[in-house]
Amino acid sequence: MEDVYVQHQGKPDTPHMHDYYTILFVEKARGRHLIDFQEYELGGPSVFFISPGQVHQIVEEEPPKGHVITFSRQFLAENNIRECFIEDINLFKDYAQSPPLKLTTGSFRELIELVNGMEDALHSGRSFQYEALGAYLKLFLITCHNICDLSHDSNTQAVEAGLSILRTFKSEVEKHYTHEHQVNFYAGLLSVTPDHLNKTVKSLIGKSAKEYIQSRIITEAKRLLLHSSLTAKEIAYQLGFQDPAHFSKFFKTCTKETVRGFKSKSNP
Repeated sequence: MEDVYVQHQGKPDTPHMHDYYTILFVEKARGRHLIDFQEYELGGPSVFFISPGQVHQIVEEEPPKGHVITFSRQFLAENNIRECFIEDINLFKDYAQSPPLKLTTGSFRELIELVNGMEDALHSGRSFQYEALGAYLKLFLITCHNICDLSHDSNTQAVEAGLSILRTFKSEVEKHYTHEHQVNFYAGLLSVTPDHLNKTVKSLIGKSAKEYIQSRIITEAKRLLLHSSLTAKEIAYQLGFQDPAHFSKFFKTCTKETVRGFKSKSNP
């Protein structure tokens, strides 16, 4: 992070997105990190997880200390790390709310050892250095997952079944969210009831299936409003709204601001 700060001469980068995964391992910093239009404070030891396609921006008020870890889907495949593993550890949030993982002194020490191991492997020039990096990365992610401990359900079979539903649900939303907005549609694809789908998704990610679908639509709407030349009317049609007025109402209900207000605030 120190090197990136120097390269940018301390100036904030513009909001941008990547087609790879990014982990921001912060030891010490002051400023803010915007991820999909949500603002988070940069402070003490913490870890941010940014998924491919998420819009983010880092604004630092002083030189930071930490590491940036990036890896692609291809790197995962080459190191036999299945993408469903990334889904199951529940660290990369895909859309909107992506708060950092706050670290205790003990958990920071655990993770910094793994980060140092990655750095050593990267510069070692030894045989199988990328395999070593892959092993360190997987252990880093598992450790972060265990620090989070998001699932307190002792019924392992129930958790596995829920994760399978969540994984498939997310995949289907990604395929159909531009024209299918109802929980009933996705519940039918998964052969479960809408109520069961809502409860399962909420137990694992903290928001219902309905809220997840709405979040996906709103995040894409914001991305298009700020990073494309499409009009609000064209975006409404692209996101499956037959009536632009319905899109405007949906946007205001979900964000508590109008489309015009959002654009004006983001592009002063």
